[in-house]
Amino acid sequence: MAKLKLGVIFGGMSTEHDVSITSGTSVIKNLDKDKYEIYPIYIDKEGKWYEYSKNIDEIDILQVGEEIEEKILIANPIEYLQECDVIFPVLHGLYGEDGTIQGMLELLKIPYIGCKVLGSSICMDKAYAKIIFDKAGINQAKYMYVKKEKENFVYIDKQFDEKQCNLEEIAEITEKELDYPVFVKPSNSGSSVGIKKAHNKEELIEAIKYAGNFDSKILIEQNIEGREVECAVLGNDDVKASCVGEILPAEDFYTFGAKYKNAESRVVIPAEIPENISEEIRKTAIKAFKSTDCKGLSRVDFFIENNTNKVIINEINTLPGFTQISMYPKLWKSMGLSYTKLLDKLVELALEQ
Repeated sequence: MAKLKLGVIFGGMSTEHDVSITSGTSVIKNLDKDKYEIYPIYIDKEGKWYEYSKNIDEIDILQVGEEIEEKILIANPIEYLQECDVIFPVLHGLYGEDGTIQGMLELLKIPYIGCKVLGSSICMDKAYAKIIFDKAGINQAKYMYVKKEKENFVYIDKQFDEKQCNLEEIAEITEKELDYPVFVKPSNSGSSVGIKKAHNKEELIEAIKYAGNFDSKILIEQNIEGREVECAVLGNDDVKASCVGEILPAEDFYTFGAKYKNAESRVVIPAEIPENISEEIRKTAIKAFKSTDCKGLSRVDFFIENNTNKVIINEINTLPGFTQISMYPKLWKSMGLSYTKLLDKLVELALEQ
C-alpha cells in the first residue's frame, strides 16, 4: 500500500516562529514513517519557503531558539504543496493560525489538519471570539476593546460605536469599566506574546503601548483570580474532550518565558479538581469549539475562579503547541492516545472533511 504524502509546514512569519519550529520537528519525529511519506516544509521569518533537507529519519526535535540549517529553497510552493495528499500546518499565530494558510489550502483543494478558515480567524482574534462567547452564554472575564490607528487610539463600545481617544482617555474609560489589575493583550497573538498585567494607570498606559507593537487591535481584560486549566478537543462533528489539566506557572502568569524557558513551570494531569467542575469544563470546551465553527482540534483554556469555583473561559487555541512538553498531546496521552496515534487521528479527521 502506497504511503500517504503528508506535508508538515512549520516556522512562519509570526512572533511564534521559534515555537513552531519545535512543534513542527516534534510532529515529524513522532509521525509513523511506515504510513507517511513526509514533506517537511519550513517558512522563514521573511516568508520564504524551504524544504527541510535533513534526512527524515535523522530529524530531531529542535528546541525553542534553534535554527533550521539544512534547507533548500522551494521555487514554486504551490506546485510543491500539490504533491501532497494532506497538509499539517504546524504554524502558530499570524499567517498560520488565523485562516490565512487555511484559505490558500482551500483554494488548492488540498485536505489539511485543523480548523477551517472561519474557525481559525475567529479564534485567532480574541475580541471577536469574545463576541461569540457572549452570544453562546459562556462565562468570561469582563473586557473592553481598543484599536490603534497610527499614533491614535479608538475605543469600541459594546454596540461597536467608535470614539477617538488619547491614551489618557482610554485609561480613564478602562478605570470606569474594569477594576485593577487588568491584562492587556494584542487581539491577534499567541504564546502570551505582547501581554502585560497592569495594576495602575501608569502600567496600563505602558501595557497598551506595548500591545500596540504586536497588533492594531488591543483587548483589556479584568483579571481573574483563579486556577488556570486547559482541555483538549478532538473531532469534526463527533467532538470529544480530554480530561482537564492544570497549569502551575513559575511566574505571575503564564508568560512566554514561563511556558518555554522556566523549568519551574509545571502541569498537573489530570487536574485535582471536583468531578462536577471537570465535567462542566469539558462540556463548555466542546460548546465553545462548536460555537466558533472549529474542526479537527483545539485547546480550550479556562480559569476556575477562587472562592466561587466559577468556570470562566479564557480563549481557544486552534493550533496549540505540539512540543514534547505541550499540554495538548499530553492531555490525550493521559487518555490513552499516544502522540503518534493522535497524529494518525488528526490525519483521518482532515481526510474525512
